[in-house]
Amino acid sequence: MTTSEINLEEIIRKQREELERYEHIIHVCGSTGCVSSDSQAVLAAFEKEVNFLGLQDKVLVKQVGCMGLCAAGPVVSIKPDNLLYKTVKVEDVPQILRALVKGEAVEDLLIDTSAPFFTRQQKVTLENSGEINPEKIEDYILHDGYKALLQVITAMSPQGVIDEIKKSGLRGRGGGGFPTGNKWQIVHDAAGAVKYVICNADEGDPGAFMDRSIIESDPHAVLEGMAIAAYAVGASRGYVYVRAEYPLAVKRLRTAIRQAERAGFLGENIHNSGFSFTVEIRLGAGAFVCGEETALISSIEGERGMPRPRPPYPAISGLDGKPTLINNVETYANVPAIIRKGGEWFASIGTEKSKGTKVFALTGKIANTGLVEVPMGITLREIIFDIGGGVPGGHRFKAVQTGGPSGGCIPEELLDTPVDYENLTRLGSIMGSGGMIVIDDTSDIVSVARYFMEFSMDESCGKCVPCRIGTVKIYHILNKFLEGTATEADLEQLENLCEMMQTTSLCGLGKSAPNPVLSSLKYFRHEYLSKIRRGESQAEEVSAAAQPAIGK
Repeated sequence: MTTSEINLEEIIRKQREELERYEHIIHVCGSTGCVSSDSQAVLAAFEKEVNFLGLQDKVLVKQVGCMGLCAAGPVVSIKPDNLLYKTVKVEDVPQILRALVKGEAVEDLLIDTSAPFFTRQQKVTLENSGEINPEKIEDYILHDGYKALLQVITAMSPQGVIDEIKKSGLRGRGGGGFPTGNKWQIVHDAAGAVKYVICNADEGDPGAFMDRSIIESDPHAVLEGMAIAAYAVGASRGYVYVRAEYPLAVKRLRTAIRQAERAGFLGENIHNSGFSFTVEIRLGAGAFVCGEETALISSIEGERGMPRPRPPYPAISGLDGKPTLINNVETYANVPAIIRKGGEWFASIGTEKSKGTKVFALTGKIANTGLVEVPMGITLREIIFDIGGGVPGGHRFKAVQTGGPSGGCIPEELLDTPVDYENLTRLGSIMGSGGMIVIDDTSDIVSVARYFMEFSMDESCGKCVPCRIGTVKIYHILNKFLEGTATEADLEQLENLCEMMQTTSLCGLGKSAPNPVLSSLKYFRHEYLSKIRRGESQAEEVSAAAQPAIGK
């Protein structure tokens, strides 16, 4: 079935006319964090109370995506009144609505929107999060949705699209930071009539929820980015590989695909352009290793998710042996804005080598747990203490762990480091997908290292010996330190094993698994040494206690 030409302006006009009817629009967060705090009941309560008060013609209640400040959920905002409420309960709803009618606010529930958490962010990927209903395509279109796709297929060549992405300096947001335009170019130039586009939404890092939130809040941005990429590289079929543990993200993604197909943004002969693109969802079973692109491809093909030796890289020989483009959720979500506003605009944000913004999930011992988007080049200190609000409960900051199980622990003396790919790697960590776990002085750094090693040990696919055996050996040595039985020889063996895994493991999981241990040894070696000394002291005490008995 062919589609007719799409009239975006008509859709936008109708949406604006509908919204202009209302004096107030109430946004209730419907992302997982707030849903877990009963935001769906709050949404229903607002709808019921609006009807009870006879305000249907004045007040619109709508579900939106993540507003960022997850620590304060359920979060409710009211436009154009610029009111933002925290921890809203069902019983708060009548009071909020009655105050709204009077032109007043419920002061004890208000969030200060002039705080650094809001003013220090710069939203590109998250520009629609908390603003649109993720289950309503018309809301996305009202916010410039699908403009970029139509611009691309009607006025740009595939190479022109790739050149614009290159000009933007966008790098892959999944961890490695490979230049996105260069990857697209390789797939574009690869021989073959059949090519694929894959979105890696297999987000498995502890403490990471960036990709999940983007899909839950703005699924059409991901689909539009994928469609633009498909046009650029010459693909007509795409897959979103998403973990089944994200039911709300999966639900909204399925809804978005159906809506995009009905509206003519996906399918055959889009906008009578001759370009066709379809998207399917593939559910992962929660294996962390499937975040590695070759393991992900194996899983889509129906095989066990295990990494493959590279080269050949997926860009040359990927899914079914065909050239395959793989980017993660955040990477694709950046693409529509880059096309609309231009590569130079995106490149004006960030640093010389790391352009644009980055989304981080702030978790751990931090006041403002939640989702933030900041320009590359901002310092760790600014993120943690200004935007994040610092460490609560009167405790001191000890370290921040970035990049998940593949990342490292960064101490306080390095917090003024600008955040970009090169700097984090230089510190012994990585950007990763964007997890940022804050550790305070109540945590033992060796225990933290053991936690991440245990995670990597459990998630190892077992295909290569260095990872299969190395993670187990390292885990047991870390246990010896925590038990007080480790020696200087154990410390030396620990470092040797970590270096061996880095150089000999098959895939990125094994190569990067030692990072939390190595970074903790680099910056917190005294904590390891103290446990050796404690163990040696205990051994001496046992020996001394035994001497009299031996003499008898």
